[in-house]
Amino acid sequence: MKMTKTTFRAVIFCVALNLASCVSSVLAQATNATTAPAARPPRPTPPTRDPHTPGYVEAKELPDGEVPPANVDGNFIIGSTHHPAPELAQTSELEGKVFNLTMSSADSKIYPGIARDAGTSGKPDPEDPAKLIVTTSHPAPYTRKLAVYVPKQYVPGSAAPFIVGADGPDTMLFAALDRLIAEKKVPAMIAISIGNGSGDAQGSERGLEYDTMSGRYADFVETEVLPLVEKECSVKLTSDPDGRATMGGSSGGSCALIMAWYRPEKWHRVLTYSGTYVNQQWPPNPETPHGAWEFHEHLIATNAVKPIRIWMEVGDRDLFNPNSMRDGFHDWVVANENMAKVLAAKGYHYQFVFSRNCGHTERSTKQQTLPEALEWVWAGYSEKAK
Repeated sequence: MKMTKTTFRAVIFCVALNLASCVSSVLAQATNATTAPAARPPRPTPPTRDPHTPGYVEAKELPDGEVPPANVDGNFIIGSTHHPAPELAQTSELEGKVFNLTMSSADSKIYPGIARDAGTSGKPDPEDPAKLIVTTSHPAPYTRKLAVYVPKQYVPGSAAPFIVGADGPDTMLFAALDRLIAEKKVPAMIAISIGNGSGDAQGSERGLEYDTMSGRYADFVETEVLPLVEKECSVKLTSDPDGRATMGGSSGGSCALIMAWYRPEKWHRVLTYSGTYVNQQWPPNPETPHGAWEFHEHLIATNAVKPIRIWMEVGDRDLFNPNSMRDGFHDWVVANENMAKVLAAKGYHYQFVFSRNCGHTERSTKQQTLPEALEWVWAGYSEKAK
């Protein structure tokens, strides 16, 4: 075939056009590679743990679909089917009232606010894998939501028992309490559901609030949250520690116990789902070098029994080494099993639920167990005039 000048020019133009397109594509990819943070590799799927593994606590296996009785301490295994409890099986309007408030870091003397740069994380200390070096955390403002449930049965002017929950707003908690109070299974309590200060893990505001082993978050609640609730919702909150409960899931769960542990004169009742009793604390603290892992490693065993009543849950597919530290202190199932073991040895009132077919803070499991957990946590409470 004889190529004309016109055909030859067309071929040259197409080649040039394709070459320009390729160069543009390569340059765009190179630019994106230098400006966008590298994608994190997906977390490996946690293994499914057997509750009868050697070294785990002995526990009573319940028929599938059942939950433990609300008047018995000890260790229980629930089955793989997780239907909502009767109190949460149907949705309906609350009889109580919910107040929605906002808190700002500008108004906080305890938590002025920090954040970790997006797409970044810490790196293990080469000299100590239990320490995480975070270089991308910096001061940053935040706002947080605060939701308060006041039951219909609240008597204005009376000092009410109450529960404080992390990672709010928690509408499931409000719904469960609304039914349980009406059924007279728990006292007529106020629920305060506090949003976290944003982010997650080391270097974030949420991580600082929930994973720090100290009374700092309890002091924040006591001095900044509770006065605001009393003022804005026209309620009075009891100062009786037996009428105060804390609650949370994951790091919010460890925070719930941290509040009661470091301020037992303020808090006696604790409820946790997938409690992060592992090494997430940052900045490092030489007094508790393994963070909340210290609870079952040292603190509970070596201290006098505190007036704390605790309900705990963990899933058979709960978290296992979800970060780069690989320090041996990041297995949520082992941590919760160890908690049950040391609490039993010290004679604490506790109930521990091992959930089959359940991941980290699984919503379906919470729907199944929350009413029973609340009833168990509040067992033995008698209201006192304060």
